Amino acid sequence: MANVHFSLLLITISIFSLSYASLIQNEDIIFPSIQAKKHIKSLNLQPKESAAVPSIRLASTESKDVKLVERQINLIKDTSSSQQAPSLGHHAGYYKLPHAHDAKMFYLFFESRHSKSDPVVIWLTGGPGCSSELALFYENGPFVIAKNLSLLWNDYGWDKVLNLLYVDQPTGTGYSFSSDDRDLRHDEIGVSNDLYDFLQEFFAKHPEYAKNDFYITGESYAGHYIPALASRVHKGNKNNEGLHINLKGFAIGNGLTNPEIQYKAYTDYALQMNLIQKSEYESINKIYPECQMATKLCGTSGKISCTLAYVLCNTIFSSIMRVVGNKNYYDVRKNCEGDLCYDFSDMEKYLAQQSVREALGVPAGLDFVSCSSSVHEAMVTDWMRNLEVGIPSLLEDGIKVLIYAGEYDLICNWLGNSRWVQAMEWSGQKEFVATADQSFVVDGKEAGVLKSHGALSFLKVHNAGHMVPMDQPKASLEMLYRWTQGKLDVSSPKFSDEL
Repeated sequence: MANVHFSLLLITISIFSLSYASLIQNEDIIFPSIQAKKHIKSLNLQPKESAAVPSIRLASTESKDVKLVERQINLIKDTSSSQQAPSLGHHAGYYKLPHAHDAKMFYLFFESRHSKSDPVVIWLTGGPGCSSELALFYENGPFVIAKNLSLLWNDYGWDKVLNLLYVDQPTGTGYSFSSDDRDLRHDEIGVSNDLYDFLQEFFAKHPEYAKNDFYITGESYAGHYIPALASRVHKGNKNNEGLHINLKGFAIGNGLTNPEIQYKAYTDYALQMNLIQKSEYESINKIYPECQMATKLCGTSGKISCTLAYVLCNTIFSSIMRVVGNKNYYDVRKNCEGDLCYDFSDMEKYLAQQSVREALGVPAGLDFVSCSSSVHEAMVTDWMRNLEVGIPSLLEDGIKVLIYAGEYDLICNWLGNSRWVQAMEWSGQKEFVATADQSFVVDGKEAGVLKSHGALSFLKVHNAGHMVPMDQPKASLEMLYRWTQGKLDVSSPKFSDEL
């Protein structure tokens, strides 16, 4: 065994030696700290250097024995509305993680506008290191932010049919914090254990929801978080650890799950979408063999190969972007204006208001970190790991899996996602691959193309980029509602209109 590891180390060193000379001369290379800041800047958000370890704790009145500090909130002030937040059970709170040094995880919970018996759905935003409030206010939450920073009801918020839970994670993201830098997570073991602990306390605090169907959802880097959390919950249920969580399935939107397959798809997608020419395609593809080798080693030989894989493979993406120019890599139909691909700055302005912070119960002096560069960099050695490996056993045990992707996203494109889903080995693989595509219909029009067999479904969503719920809010609501009801492949009627 020692000889095997030594051989792998030699291969890694050889790859690094061959690659380093070209990398240091390659202006397309983007190192972790630079990529984190570039990603955050493109969203018009403010990068924070050390958000995981602010020197602040919860209020001194907090008892050491209290794990959960929660309050009911009313963020919307429309007194004429028949759907007032207090009557709907809107909550915000902190959970003190029991297996951390001083980590406190922030969340928001919105009771379904339809029925408390609806499924409970947790949403995880990716990054890594971006707050789930991004999705809450711009994608699928109960509210949208008006230009005057007031909140308006979202007609297609997922809370219309689901009990919706948003969590700021990993620690250092959003309003979650610690006073101890040892709580900064570096892999999916730490991330999933923290989230499992959070869910245990949440359902203990809210036993009325403990028997509801439970689903895990999210997008982008949550393609890592979600399978890891699903496996952790399933393991906890099997081993009778704590409260049973009624896990029924998970859905990943435009996620990064199997990097080896997905990075190969970058050039194929870019060529297919006429973003690059054939000569550029062939030139950039020369990078992939070393990327592939480093990615394979990442799963066996530890942090050095994982970091090398990150650097090598992201050269593929940055090389494409050098050709593409100011195209929005989250939605290639659009151009970025300067460095900004989207303007989410109103969220930061809204959450910076003292009245909002007080309503949410945020400790005085604690900054909101929309996207943390510290968390992003801490997860670099996790980036290139393959999280598809744990999914087949979940499928075999009847856990439903939905992979969906907007067709105009480049960074986590539908082609790469489709390929890893079809390549995944499980008992239904042949039948899934052989299953004919069918139309996903909303309002009498094709809103996407669906492939489904057994517990596995893949949906390419039309006219959407990276953030499907933002680009196609009604279609995404229909998708989640039908899927949780076991009716994703039924094109009529419109289930959300029954509510």
